Amino acid sequence: MRLQSKTAIVTGAGSGFGAGISRKFAAEGARVLVADINADAAREIADEISGVACAVDVSDSASVQAMANQAISEFGHVDIVVNNAGVTHLPAPLDTISEEDFDRVFAVNCKSVYLIANALTAHMKARSSGTILNVASTAGVSPRPNLSWYNASKGWMITATKAMAVELAPFGIRVNALNPVAGETPLLASFMGEDTPDRRAQFLSTIPIGRFSTPEDMGNAACYLCSDEASMITGVCMEVDGGRCI
Repeated sequence: MRLQSKTAIVTGAGSGFGAGISRKFAAEGARVLVADINADAAREIADEISGVACAVDVSDSASVQAMANQAISEFGHVDIVVNNAGVTHLPAPLDTISEEDFDRVFAVNCKSVYLIANALTAHMKARSSGTILNVASTAGVSPRPNLSWYNASKGWMITATKAMAVELAPFGIRVNALNPVAGETPLLASFMGEDTPDRRAQFLSTIPIGRFSTPEDMGNAACYLCSDEASMITGVCMEVDGGRCI
């Protein structure tokens, strides 16, 4: 029960890494607001873990504020925010990605962090306590060709994590990030372009441990960074990648 009596918001929690993080947090004693653009998926995970479901568009300020208000109304306060929601464009040369796809990637992957910080940082400052965890990617550390603007969005998130950590530390707020390698999530096929045995083998050959990240891997790492055991850790971008970035 490492998160006993903690409250948490997890975005993109209806599937994949977000669902894994939500399950781990609940198992460790946290009350979790399961936030996802897919209301049915959020409700399914929330029902499973006795959490609270929230339909949210993390790229929309009014929707994000409504999510923050719901969490504070349900829980009284918010201890932890996990910015996990993310999208990618399909693999293609950088000069062929549409402006619409570019805008969507940066709205969901980057603007969401800004909006959620605006909605909840003052609340955490008033309590002199809080933990923010951003789910970035190994793509922001060691970019792959043909995912250039996705790579850039995750590099932005890594820099934002460090900048937020430095600024918010005096207020008792820690900010860290996780850098997963590709995992068994709904985005996997998008990263690969197509989900075939050959393409999977090609991806796996770049991971020394020889497997993809799992939602359980992410849940375990997130639990540590958001627990009091990590009270001296801020500004860290932890790679959960089986050695991919070595």
